[in-house]
Amino acid sequence: MLIAEDLLLLLYDDETGKPIAGSPGLDYALAGAVLIELTLSRKLDINDRGRLEVLDGAPTGDPILDERLSYVASKPGKKPKDQVGALSKRLRDQLLARLADRGVLEADQGKVLGLFPVKRWPAKDARHEEEVRAKLESVLKVGTTPDERTGALIALLSALNVVPKVVTDAVDKRALKQRAKEIAESDWAAAAVKKAVTEMQAAITAAIVVAASAGASSGG
Repeated sequence: MLIAEDLLLLLYDDETGKPIAGSPGLDYALAGAVLIELTLSRKLDINDRGRLEVLDGAPTGDPILDERLSYVASKPGKKPKDQVGALSKRLRDQLLARLADRGVLEADQGKVLGLFPVKRWPAKDARHEEEVRAKLESVLKVGTTPDERTGALIALLSALNVVPKVVTDAVDKRALKQRAKEIAESDWAAAAVKKAVTEMQAAITAAIVVAASAGASSGG
């Protein structure tokens, strides 16, 4: 499973099949997870000027990763925050469809008010997600040291401000959020990966702020 797939499973309610985080933050987080995956795979790096740099443009064998790697290679010298918007296009749909094809999620087509079509994605086989959640809870509640993938997930969830929605049985939600924030800021990963995570957190936060401002303006 990709980090983005793990993240998507955590961000969709198993019963209702609905996302627990709004757009565009969720979509930017998925794009960020892809960039982090490519950094972990030593396909990408972020140089001293904060620009994306392709280290190895050869295909990974994963079509979702390869599509985004090819796009980054075609737009050299861009900052991560300037790429996540384009990289997020169609990404959620691709990931959801693939998880459904694997039997992890179920594609449930329905209608709102009996008129408007809507698709939900409830869990069909939650075994992998349960393993991911167990690792998250071990880090966030027990205090174990995260591996790079788990640390990246926690950092992305923290940027979206949804950690208490994912770890729902925590008594002290404020302490849980603080623990996630501390992990996001700590040295649990190699420098290149940590740099990518930091950049993705900033891009997600900026996207949420812009969306909130736009909503406030339209509401006014």
